[in-house]
Amino acid sequence: MNRPLSCRPNVVFILTDDQDLHMDSLDYMPLLKKHMRDQGTFYKRHFTTTAICCPARVTLWTGKAAHNTNVTDLAAPYGGYPKFVEEGLNENYLPIWLQSEGYNTYYAGKLFNAHTVNNYDQPFVKGWNESDFLLDPYVYMYLNSTFQRNREAPVSHEGEYVTDVLAAKTQGFLESALEAENERPFFLAVAPNAPHSNVDASFAKINFTDVPRNWSFKLTTPVPAARHAHLFADAIVPRRANFNPERASGANWVRQQPRLSDDNVAWNDDFYRNRLRALQAVDELIDDVFARLEAAGVRDHTYVVFTTDNGFHISQHRLQPGKECSFEEDINIPLIIRGPGIPKGAVSEAVTTHSDLAPTILSIIGAPLRADFDGIVVPLTQKQQEAAVQTRHEHVAVEFWGMAGSEGKARPTSCATTRTKAIRVIGPRYNLHYVVWCNNEHELYDLQADPHQVTNLLHPDEAASRPATLLGHPLDSVVARLDALLLVAKSCKGRTCTQPWHALHPQGDVGTLHEALAPQFDAFYLKQQPRVRFEWCAPAQLLAAEGPQFEKDGVAFWNSDWSLWT
Repeated sequence: MNRPLSCRPNVVFILTDDQDLHMDSLDYMPLLKKHMRDQGTFYKRHFTTTAICCPARVTLWTGKAAHNTNVTDLAAPYGGYPKFVEEGLNENYLPIWLQSEGYNTYYAGKLFNAHTVNNYDQPFVKGWNESDFLLDPYVYMYLNSTFQRNREAPVSHEGEYVTDVLAAKTQGFLESALEAENERPFFLAVAPNAPHSNVDASFAKINFTDVPRNWSFKLTTPVPAARHAHLFADAIVPRRANFNPERASGANWVRQQPRLSDDNVAWNDDFYRNRLRALQAVDELIDDVFARLEAAGVRDHTYVVFTTDNGFHISQHRLQPGKECSFEEDINIPLIIRGPGIPKGAVSEAVTTHSDLAPTILSIIGAPLRADFDGIVVPLTQKQQEAAVQTRHEHVAVEFWGMAGSEGKARPTSCATTRTKAIRVIGPRYNLHYVVWCNNEHELYDLQADPHQVTNLLHPDEAASRPATLLGHPLDSVVARLDALLLVAKSCKGRTCTQPWHALHPQGDVGTLHEALAPQFDAFYLKQQPRVRFEWCAPAQLLAAEGPQFEKDGVAFWNSDWSLWT
């Protein structure tokens, strides 16, 4: 039975853009610490499943992996707002479901890429009682943003600092939400563009009529508010083992990157400082939100979620500033949740992903979950967090289509072979990352021994030092299990996404990598299972290029004649 409206909590969802976890950005947000980390739970094993803005955001709002939303890029024909609409998701995502449960819904900030001054009404975004969206091509112009409110025409805010504009709009929506709170609880999403790079679209005219279809842009460092521009003068990108390493590692296109020059490193450090500075206005926005909730007397009746769409790297693995890779810097991202019953100042080791957040929000408000969710509810209470240690899945499926372009001073770092499928497996005995690239290169990292991913155990250059065994088993035996797990996860739907071992072992005797490594399954994995592979490097999810799939016409591959598929 659904919970009565009068008993349902409010939810505030704060979503930054490109915020890192592994370069310590959270340590530079004292107000976030005060209100969220000290008063809620930090999920240190939270992952985006696609390390790029629009596909990650669609997964977040639908509870489905990108291979099921089919939104796999930033712009048409394979992604962006037009693809979101084309796939029917404008009528079938979180705010629609929340409204059907009696919630008022509000959105302020960036929604999706390719949601522009030309197509914002083709159609209007559905699901929000009130909204004020940042629009392309001005989304990343910190001092020349354009917002579009409800069904009104876009309005330019040239010369105003974008996060301050957003903070004012957020307060306005809070006021509207609180006025109606006695009758209808509310869901408010706030999505700053920080700390994303500044994208100069100044060529576009303010009358919004002459934005070219194939507009070009210039990326520069993030722009802080003037009051924050002097901060962190001595901050530099953390110098960990994968920072501009002397010895190259990774896939071939990464190994081919030259070491960064001293000038390039200095520029990247300045880029990093400006990311931290740009986050200060977001920190103030968070403080303002909590001040308003407290003044209204609803703070303790409101859940607040803080996360980002994807992570970011700067100089790690010799890479210019950017995202889109499956390295930890890009996929392991902040998630903090505060609210009734959630332990304060806690750190959870549970593996969670963006596909879990829509189910979690429905669970928070007491609404039924959808059968087609690819994710499951994040463990919130102390009891749930303790149970998750024994019962929750231990893997994350990561996928990416497109090119890994850089956002730094040197722009040419990009590669057409960066389409990947990857599996992260994190358990008490192991911490592994297995990757198959669209050119059929492979990577394997043992993050227990190599936390910064500087040694790809499967690269030919590592053959001389490659261990014969891993986890007490022959290396090829472990790889075979990981490959089979990835084969299921890369094309899974619904419950199979969180219970892939059950698909491989329908009898139910295997639920973890540790259990799958039992010697009696060696023949099954080493001789019977097809391997993950790509037919070519496609620009998007084209099934003919994706190689073996988990099932075809409803028939699971392990019960069929695989020769008929190839």
